[in-house]
Amino acid sequence: MINLAHPGLLWLLPVLLIPLIAWYIYSQDKNEPEMNVSSTRAFDGMGTSWKVWLKHFSFALKMAALACLIIILCRPQTKDSWSTSDVEGTDIVIALDVSTSMLAKDFSPNRFESAKKVATQFVSGRDHDNIGLVLFAGESFTQVPMTMDNATLVNAIGQTEIGALEDGTAIGDGIATAINRIRDGKAKSKSIILLTDGSNNTGVVAPNTAADIARKYGIKIYTIGVGSNGTAEYPVAIDYAGNIQYQRMPVVIDETTLKNIAATTGGKYFRATSGSVLRNIFSEIDKMEKTHMDVQRFTHTEDHYEPWAMLLLGLLLLSLLLDYTLLRHIP
Repeated sequence: MINLAHPGLLWLLPVLLIPLIAWYIYSQDKNEPEMNVSSTRAFDGMGTSWKVWLKHFSFALKMAALACLIIILCRPQTKDSWSTSDVEGTDIVIALDVSTSMLAKDFSPNRFESAKKVATQFVSGRDHDNIGLVLFAGESFTQVPMTMDNATLVNAIGQTEIGALEDGTAIGDGIATAINRIRDGKAKSKSIILLTDGSNNTGVVAPNTAADIARKYGIKIYTIGVGSNGTAEYPVAIDYAGNIQYQRMPVVIDETTLKNIAATTGGKYFRATSGSVLRNIFSEIDKMEKTHMDVQRFTHTEDHYEPWAMLLLGLLLLSLLLDYTLLRHIP
Protein backbone atom coordinates (compact mmCIF):
# COMPACT_ATOMS: atom_id res chain seq x y z
CA MET A 1 0.00 0.00 0.00
CA ILE A 2 1.29 3.45 -0.98
CA ASN A 3 1.38 6.08 1.76
CA LEU A 4 2.67 9.64 1.95
CA ALA A 5 5.53 10.44 4.29
CA HIS A 6 4.44 14.13 4.44
CA PRO A 7 0.68 14.17 3.77
CA GLY A 8 0.42 17.64 5.28
CA LEU A 9 2.00 19.09 2.13
CA LEU A 10 -1.14 18.18 0.17
CA TRP A 11 -2.57 21.51 1.29
CA LEU A 12 -0.29 23.04 -1.36
CA LEU A 13 -2.61 21.62 -4.05
CA PRO A 14 -5.55 23.98 -3.36
CA VAL A 15 -3.34 26.82 -2.11
CA LEU A 16 -1.33 26.94 -5.35
CA LEU A 17 -3.64 25.51 -8.01
CA ILE A 18 -6.83 27.45 -7.23
CA PRO A 19 -5.19 30.93 -7.40
CA LEU A 20 -3.30 30.00 -10.59
CA ILE A 21 -6.44 28.68 -12.28
CA ALA A 22 -8.41 31.76 -11.20
CA TRP A 23 -5.68 34.04 -12.50
CA TYR A 24 -5.64 32.18 -15.82
CA ILE A 25 -9.40 32.50 -16.27
CA TYR A 26 -9.31 36.18 -15.34
CA SER A 27 -6.39 36.92 -17.66
CA GLN A 28 -8.16 35.43 -20.67
CA ASP A 29 -10.64 38.29 -20.78
CA LYS A 30 -7.92 40.91 -20.35
CA ASN A 31 -5.64 39.52 -23.04
CA GLU A 32 -8.28 39.15 -25.78
CA PRO A 33 -8.00 41.88 -28.51
CA GLU A 34 -11.02 44.17 -28.91
CA MET A 35 -12.52 45.85 -31.94
CA ASN A 36 -15.60 48.11 -32.04
CA VAL A 37 -18.10 47.19 -34.79
CA SER A 38 -21.69 48.20 -35.41
CA SER A 39 -22.91 44.60 -35.68
CA THR A 40 -21.54 41.07 -34.99
CA ARG A 41 -23.99 39.37 -37.34
CA ALA A 42 -21.23 38.61 -39.82
CA PHE A 43 -19.46 36.49 -37.18
CA ASP A 44 -22.48 34.43 -36.22
CA GLY A 45 -21.86 30.67 -36.58
CA MET A 46 -18.10 30.89 -36.16
CA GLY A 47 -16.86 28.47 -33.46
CA THR A 48 -13.93 28.79 -31.11
CA SER A 49 -10.59 28.16 -32.79
CA TRP A 50 -8.82 24.85 -32.00
CA LYS A 51 -5.77 26.84 -30.95
CA VAL A 52 -7.79 28.36 -28.11
CA TRP A 53 -8.63 24.88 -26.81
CA LEU A 54 -5.02 23.83 -27.32
CA LYS A 55 -3.89 26.81 -25.27
CA HIS A 56 -6.21 25.73 -22.45
CA PHE A 57 -4.85 22.19 -22.75
CA SER A 58 -1.26 23.45 -22.43
CA PHE A 59 -2.18 25.31 -19.26
CA ALA A 60 -3.85 22.15 -17.87
CA LEU A 61 -0.62 20.26 -18.55
CA LYS A 62 1.34 22.79 -16.50
CA MET A 63 -1.12 22.53 -13.62
CA ALA A 64 -0.90 18.73 -13.72
CA ALA A 65 2.90 18.96 -13.66
CA LEU A 66 2.72 21.23 -10.59
CA ALA A 67 0.41 18.71 -8.90
CA CYS A 68 2.95 15.95 -9.63
CA LEU A 69 5.70 18.06 -8.04
CA ILE A 70 3.63 18.50 -4.88
CA ILE A 71 2.97 14.76 -4.67
CA ILE A 72 6.71 14.09 -5.03
CA LEU A 73 7.36 16.49 -2.13
CA CYS A 74 4.88 14.44 -0.09
CA ARG A 75 7.15 11.37 -0.66
CA PRO A 76 4.90 8.50 -1.72
CA GLN A 77 6.29 5.26 -0.26
CA THR A 78 5.39 1.79 0.79
CA LYS A 79 4.00 1.53 4.29
CA ASP A 80 6.33 0.41 7.07
CA SER A 81 5.27 -2.85 8.63
CA TRP A 82 6.13 -5.05 11.58
CA SER A 83 5.96 -8.82 11.56
CA THR A 84 6.37 -11.13 14.53
CA SER A 85 7.90 -14.58 14.20
CA ASP A 86 8.83 -17.32 16.63
CA VAL A 87 12.58 -17.95 16.50
CA GLU A 88 15.23 -19.56 18.64
CA GLY A 89 17.55 -17.19 20.48
CA THR A 90 19.54 -16.68 23.66
CA ASP A 91 22.11 -14.43 25.37
CA ILE A 92 25.72 -15.52 25.04
CA VAL A 93 29.08 -14.05 26.01
CA ILE A 94 32.27 -15.46 24.53
CA ALA A 95 35.14 -15.08 27.02
CA LEU A 96 38.36 -15.51 25.04
CA ASP A 97 41.79 -16.05 26.56
CA VAL A 98 44.30 -13.69 24.89
CA SER A 99 47.34 -14.61 26.95
CA THR A 100 50.65 -15.22 25.15
CA SER A 101 50.39 -19.00 25.60
CA MET A 102 47.48 -18.99 23.13
CA LEU A 103 50.14 -18.61 20.41
CA ALA A 104 51.21 -22.23 21.00
CA LYS A 105 51.46 -24.15 17.74
CA ASP A 106 49.69 -27.40 18.55
CA PHE A 107 46.79 -25.97 16.48
CA SER A 108 47.12 -24.65 12.93
CA PRO A 109 48.45 -21.98 12.73
CA ASN A 110 48.13 -21.58 16.52
CA ARG A 111 45.54 -21.90 19.26
CA PHE A 112 44.52 -18.26 19.13
CA GLU A 113 43.84 -18.05 15.38
CA SER A 114 42.03 -21.38 15.44
CA ALA A 115 39.82 -20.18 18.30
CA LYS A 116 39.08 -16.91 16.49
CA LYS A 117 38.08 -18.77 13.32
CA VAL A 118 35.71 -21.13 15.11
CA ALA A 119 34.22 -18.30 17.20
CA THR A 120 33.59 -16.30 14.02
CA GLN A 121 31.76 -19.22 12.42
CA PHE A 122 29.71 -19.68 15.59
CA VAL A 123 28.69 -16.01 15.74
CA SER A 124 27.81 -15.92 12.03
CA GLY A 125 25.29 -18.73 12.51
CA ARG A 126 23.46 -17.14 15.47
CA ASP A 127 21.17 -14.62 13.76
CA HIS A 128 18.74 -14.03 16.62
CA ASP A 129 21.06 -14.01 19.62
CA ASN A 130 22.48 -11.25 21.77
CA ILE A 131 26.19 -12.01 21.85
CA GLY A 132 29.02 -10.20 23.59
CA LEU A 133 32.80 -10.63 23.51
CA VAL A 134 35.04 -10.47 26.59
CA LEU A 135 38.84 -10.74 26.42
CA PHE A 136 40.96 -11.78 29.35
CA ALA A 137 44.61 -12.45 30.12
CA GLY A 138 46.14 -10.96 33.29
CA GLU A 139 43.07 -8.69 33.35
CA SER A 140 39.71 -8.68 31.61
CA PHE A 141 38.04 -6.31 29.18
CA THR A 142 34.70 -6.08 27.31
CA GLN A 143 35.57 -5.94 23.64
CA VAL A 144 31.95 -5.91 22.38
CA PRO A 145 28.85 -5.40 24.60
CA MET A 146 25.76 -7.53 24.02
CA THR A 147 24.58 -7.03 20.46
CA MET A 148 22.68 -8.71 17.63
CA ASP A 149 24.94 -7.09 15.04
CA ASN A 150 26.85 -10.13 13.79
CA ALA A 151 29.02 -8.06 11.46
CA THR A 152 30.35 -5.98 14.37
CA LEU A 153 31.15 -9.11 16.34
CA VAL A 154 32.87 -10.82 13.43
CA ASN A 155 35.01 -7.73 12.77
CA ALA A 156 35.91 -7.42 16.46
CA ILE A 157 36.96 -11.06 16.70
CA GLY A 158 39.01 -10.76 13.53
CA GLN A 159 40.83 -7.66 14.80
CA THR A 160 41.60 -9.10 18.25
CA GLU A 161 45.32 -9.60 18.82
CA ILE A 162 47.52 -11.09 21.51
CA GLY A 163 49.20 -8.45 23.68
CA ALA A 164 46.19 -6.16 24.08
CA LEU A 165 46.11 -6.93 27.84
CA GLU A 166 48.64 -7.57 30.57
CA ASP A 167 49.86 -11.14 30.26
CA GLY A 168 48.64 -13.86 32.60
CA THR A 169 45.51 -15.99 32.98
CA ALA A 170 42.78 -14.42 35.15
CA ILE A 171 39.97 -16.88 34.52
CA GLY A 172 37.88 -15.61 37.44
CA ASP A 173 38.09 -12.00 36.26
CA GLY A 174 37.13 -13.04 32.74
CA ILE A 175 34.02 -14.81 34.04
CA ALA A 176 33.12 -11.87 36.31
CA THR A 177 33.30 -9.40 33.42
CA ALA A 178 31.19 -11.71 31.26
CA ILE A 179 28.59 -11.97 34.05
CA ASN A 180 28.34 -8.18 34.24
CA ARG A 181 27.65 -8.04 30.51
CA ILE A 182 24.99 -10.75 30.41
CA ARG A 183 23.17 -10.71 33.75
CA ASP A 184 20.64 -8.04 32.74
CA GLY A 185 19.75 -9.72 29.46
CA LYS A 186 16.07 -10.48 28.81
CA ALA A 187 16.50 -13.92 27.23
CA LYS A 188 15.44 -16.89 29.34
CA SER A 189 18.68 -18.69 28.54
CA LYS A 190 22.01 -17.07 29.38
CA SER A 191 25.38 -18.70 28.89
CA ILE A 192 29.10 -17.96 28.84
CA ILE A 193 31.53 -19.78 26.58
CA LEU A 194 34.96 -19.68 28.20
CA LEU A 195 38.01 -20.55 26.08
CA THR A 196 41.34 -20.84 27.86
CA ASP A 197 44.52 -22.88 27.56
CA GLY A 198 45.95 -22.54 31.06
CA SER A 199 45.43 -22.31 34.77
CA ASN A 200 44.27 -19.34 36.80
CA ASN A 201 47.40 -17.56 38.03
CA THR A 202 46.32 -13.97 38.62
CA GLY A 203 43.29 -11.72 38.97
CA VAL A 204 41.01 -10.43 41.71
CA VAL A 205 38.12 -12.92 41.54
CA ALA A 206 38.68 -16.63 42.13
CA PRO A 207 37.25 -18.88 39.38
CA ASN A 208 35.02 -20.86 41.78
CA THR A 209 33.68 -17.63 43.28
CA ALA A 210 32.83 -16.34 39.82
CA ALA A 211 31.08 -19.65 39.08
CA ASP A 212 28.93 -19.29 42.21
CA ILE A 213 27.90 -15.79 41.15
CA ALA A 214 26.99 -17.06 37.66
CA ARG A 215 24.86 -19.82 39.19
CA LYS A 216 22.91 -17.26 41.26
CA TYR A 217 22.06 -15.38 38.07
CA GLY A 218 21.05 -18.57 36.27
CA ILE A 219 23.97 -18.32 33.84
CA LYS A 220 25.48 -21.49 32.44
CA ILE A 221 29.20 -21.60 31.72
CA TYR A 222 30.60 -23.85 29.03
CA THR A 223 34.34 -24.19 29.62
CA ILE A 224 36.71 -25.22 26.86
CA GLY A 225 40.27 -26.27 27.60
CA VAL A 226 42.31 -25.52 24.48
CA GLY A 227 45.44 -27.61 24.03
CA SER A 228 46.64 -30.94 22.69
CA ASN A 229 47.77 -33.83 24.85
CA GLY A 230 51.47 -34.13 25.59
CA THR A 231 53.73 -31.27 24.54
CA ALA A 232 53.44 -28.23 22.28
CA GLU A 233 55.63 -25.43 20.97
CA TYR A 234 55.13 -22.44 23.29
CA PRO A 235 56.33 -18.86 22.74
CA VAL A 236 59.16 -18.17 25.17
CA ALA A 237 60.97 -15.07 23.86
CA ILE A 238 61.28 -12.51 21.07
CA ASP A 239 64.59 -12.21 19.19
CA TYR A 240 66.33 -9.00 18.06
CA ALA A 241 64.41 -9.08 14.76
CA GLY A 242 61.05 -9.21 16.53
CA ASN A 243 60.39 -12.87 15.77
CA ILE A 244 58.80 -15.06 18.43
CA GLN A 245 60.98 -17.91 19.66
CA TYR A 246 59.27 -21.20 20.51
CA GLN A 247 60.20 -24.06 22.78
CA ARG A 248 58.50 -27.44 23.18
CA MET A 249 56.91 -27.68 26.61
CA PRO A 250 54.29 -29.85 28.36
CA VAL A 251 50.65 -28.82 27.89
CA VAL A 252 49.19 -27.95 31.29
CA ILE A 253 45.46 -27.14 31.64
CA ASP A 254 43.68 -26.94 34.99
CA GLU A 255 40.87 -29.24 33.92
CA THR A 256 39.69 -29.73 37.49
CA THR A 257 38.87 -26.04 37.88
CA LEU A 258 37.25 -25.83 34.46
CA LYS A 259 35.10 -28.89 35.20
CA ASN A 260 34.03 -27.46 38.56
CA ILE A 261 33.04 -24.14 36.93
CA ALA A 262 30.89 -25.94 34.38
CA ALA A 263 29.33 -28.29 36.93
CA THR A 264 28.52 -25.44 39.36
CA THR A 265 26.58 -23.52 36.71
CA GLY A 266 24.90 -26.44 34.96
CA GLY A 267 27.14 -26.11 31.92
CA LYS A 268 29.61 -28.57 30.45
CA TYR A 269 33.36 -28.93 30.13
CA PHE A 270 35.05 -29.71 26.81
CA ARG A 271 38.64 -30.49 25.93
CA ALA A 272 39.70 -29.19 22.51
CA THR A 273 42.79 -31.07 21.39
CA SER A 274 42.69 -29.83 17.79
CA GLY A 275 40.97 -27.33 15.51
CA SER A 276 38.48 -29.92 14.27
CA VAL A 277 37.54 -30.92 17.82
CA LEU A 278 37.08 -27.25 18.70
CA ARG A 279 34.68 -26.84 15.77
CA ASN A 280 32.69 -29.88 16.94
CA ILE A 281 32.50 -28.42 20.45
CA PHE A 282 31.02 -25.16 19.19
CA SER A 283 28.57 -27.14 17.05
CA GLU A 284 27.43 -29.03 20.13
CA ILE A 285 26.99 -25.83 22.14
CA ASP A 286 25.11 -24.34 19.20
CA LYS A 287 22.56 -27.16 19.41
CA MET A 288 22.15 -26.92 23.18
CA GLU A 289 21.87 -23.15 23.59
CA LYS A 290 18.61 -22.34 21.82
CA THR A 291 15.38 -21.01 23.30
CA HIS A 292 12.17 -19.89 21.60
CA MET A 293 11.43 -16.19 21.53
CA ASP A 294 9.25 -13.77 19.58
CA VAL A 295 11.19 -11.47 17.30
CA GLN A 296 9.69 -8.42 15.64
CA ARG A 297 11.03 -7.63 12.19
CA PHE A 298 10.78 -4.15 10.77
CA THR A 299 10.26 -3.70 7.04
CA HIS A 300 12.09 -0.62 5.82
CA THR A 301 10.31 2.06 3.82
CA GLU A 302 10.88 2.46 0.12
CA ASP A 303 10.19 5.66 -1.82
CA HIS A 304 8.11 5.52 -5.00
CA TYR A 305 8.57 8.97 -6.49
CA GLU A 306 9.96 7.72 -9.83
CA PRO A 307 6.58 7.32 -11.63
CA TRP A 308 5.50 10.81 -10.55
CA ALA A 309 8.83 12.28 -11.63
CA MET A 310 8.55 10.65 -15.05
CA LEU A 311 4.97 11.93 -15.41
CA LEU A 312 6.10 15.43 -14.36
CA LEU A 313 8.84 15.41 -16.98
CA GLY A 314 6.47 14.17 -19.67
CA LEU A 315 3.84 16.81 -18.92
CA LEU A 316 6.40 19.64 -18.98
CA LEU A 317 7.95 18.45 -22.24
CA LEU A 318 4.55 18.16 -23.93
CA SER A 319 3.51 21.62 -22.70
CA LEU A 320 6.77 23.19 -23.95
CA LEU A 321 6.44 21.39 -27.26
CA LEU A 322 2.98 22.90 -27.79
CA ASP A 323 4.08 26.38 -26.67
CA TYR A 324 7.03 26.50 -29.08
CA THR A 325 5.33 24.89 -32.08
CA LEU A 326 1.56 25.09 -32.57
CA LEU A 327 1.05 27.87 -30.04
CA ARG A 328 4.10 29.89 -30.94
CA HIS A 329 3.50 33.63 -31.10
CA ILE A 330 4.88 35.65 -34.01
CA PRO A 331 6.00 39.16 -32.97
